[in-house]
Amino acid sequence: MRLSTVLLILGLLAAGGAADARAQAPADAEREARALVHMLDYIAVDYPDAVREGRVINEPEYAEQVEFAGVVRARIGGLGPGAAREALAADARALEAAIRARAPEEEVAAIAGRMRERLVQAYGVTLAPRRVPDLARAARAYAGACAACHGAEGRGDGAAARGMEPPPTDFTDRQRALVRSVFGLYNTITLGVADTPMRGFAELPEEVRWGLAFHVGSLAFTDAERERGRRLWASDPRWRERFPDLGAVTAAVPAEVAERHGGDGIAVLAYLRASPGAVGGGATPFTVAERRLAESLERYRAGDREGAYRAALSAYLDGFELAEAQVSAVAPELRAGVEAAMLAYREALRRGAAPEEVQALYGDARERLARAREAVGRARLSGPVAFASALAILLREGLEAVLILAVIGATLVKADRRDALPWLHAGWIAALAAGFATWAASAYLVAISGASRELTEGVTALLAAGVLLYVGFWLHGKTHADRWQRFIKEKIHDALRGGALWALAATAFLAVYREVFETILFYQALWMQVPAGETSALWGGMAAGALALAVLTWLILRYSMRLPLRLFFNVNAAILFALAVMFTGHGVAALQEAGKLPAESLPLPRLDLIGLYPTVETLAAQAFVLLLGAGWLLWERHGRRATAS
Repeated sequence: MRLSTVLLILGLLAAGGAADARAQAPADAEREARALVHMLDYIAVDYPDAVREGRVINEPEYAEQVEFAGVVRARIGGLGPGAAREALAADARALEAAIRARAPEEEVAAIAGRMRERLVQAYGVTLAPRRVPDLARAARAYAGACAACHGAEGRGDGAAARGMEPPPTDFTDRQRALVRSVFGLYNTITLGVADTPMRGFAELPEEVRWGLAFHVGSLAFTDAERERGRRLWASDPRWRERFPDLGAVTAAVPAEVAERHGGDGIAVLAYLRASPGAVGGGATPFTVAERRLAESLERYRAGDREGAYRAALSAYLDGFELAEAQVSAVAPELRAGVEAAMLAYREALRRGAAPEEVQALYGDARERLARAREAVGRARLSGPVAFASALAILLREGLEAVLILAVIGATLVKADRRDALPWLHAGWIAALAAGFATWAASAYLVAISGASRELTEGVTALLAAGVLLYVGFWLHGKTHADRWQRFIKEKIHDALRGGALWALAATAFLAVYREVFETILFYQALWMQVPAGETSALWGGMAAGALALAVLTWLILRYSMRLPLRLFFNVNAAILFALAVMFTGHGVAALQEAGKLPAESLPLPRLDLIGLYPTVETLAAQAFVLLLGAGWLLWERHGRRATAS
């Protein structure tokens, strides 16, 4: 690969980094909101220990409550401007006044709960782990990091607890447990509690901290309650609607659940805290999409157009896009409708449309999302749906790469240059490794945003389109047998001894890398939605997709080699031209989805498989590529006639 190409890739990826830097402010607001949620949970839990029936029963604890309420009121100002912040500021003043007036604990808990809900909705606070916590690992972590203070059974009676002020929390205390969510426990484990011996354990991996929160959040409930909850969960599907994902479990406050659903609700929650795998993975893509859309509308109403647009982008990139395969498997027309509605909503935000228009487009997007969620929910990702989804993902993402690799491989074999095939294989193997490495980095090391993912895919697709266009022109120029034989003798053997081998590997890398990373992300989202008993169908779909791709590759190689030389090159050139047009559509659409290009919608269908995206910009770019190809063909034909004469 030439240095200029490398610099182009690095420059475009740096632009993505700059875009992420511009998005840092919302990330800071989310962290501040998370800290405020933690303090509000602490106030709601500890206020009853400071005030009872209008009297202060613990002066140090009460002083701390007044202090924390003042801190909450002051830190509300650090959030992004808008209607949500104004409402939170009013609530913060009411909370501080209630504590100073020694109001009943129910009043203080109600204000704190209302503020907590507003913070979560307006600032996108993450409420759930990204994968099901490993409670066996959490129990080992508890024994090593927590038992010394909190005791082996969580009663606050560990060997190091003597003399501690305040004493370590007794996790078996029923009254305290009833007002604590798993998310609140996670925050305490992560951040600690100021001015107490309880330090934060941010150095522990995130999944371990979530596991600890589930573990200690289960200690106040009995085995009988958990067994009753298990039976209710298995026999009544309505509980799955009330706790559709881990986000609903981690956010649930037992006292509030009891108020709404009685003892049955407590029993089910006790079971799910002890067995989070019964629910599945973290927040569903639909939940993420709905939350981010609501956040975007809130920001737009508050005059924050840029923040509203970023939130709407996140609703698609970090939310619905990860559910596309599931929706396509059960209702492909709904998937296209959701994409079109979300695109129209984003463009209205971009151009600063009237609030009435934005509200209408928001309502349309939410309504279509709800229908898609309902369709997937009805299917419940049964075995056949899981199989079809897994198969469709691999075929959709792998077909383009397979065509490119097969055409290049067939060309090398036709040129009797099998010794160059290892370079082709090195390219796609490196792409597989890089794709998995990028996924691992995004899952475990750094947060790669949906916008950065789309930017990478868009740049890679456009670079691949340019390479394919060049190779297609080159192949078409060799359609005459005499030219081909002369080219082999004079050019190809010399070229393949030098830098062209690196270019060959780079072409294979570009063709595969984008598809690999996107495929892994889709499978990750799909896996979280598959019930434990249906994972074999998911593996079967993957295996069937891999087999289908292998058969397609074999057919292309076998039958293309039997074609006459002129037809061989014409067919392969046509395939590469078509793929270049498709990749151009993919690349421009990905940059639009990342918010780097405008998107003016057209009343046309969207067909991802052939790269047809109904916007003026994608079609204009593809028309340019077609005109470029047609112009080159005319010029090349004119050159042949001139040579013949």
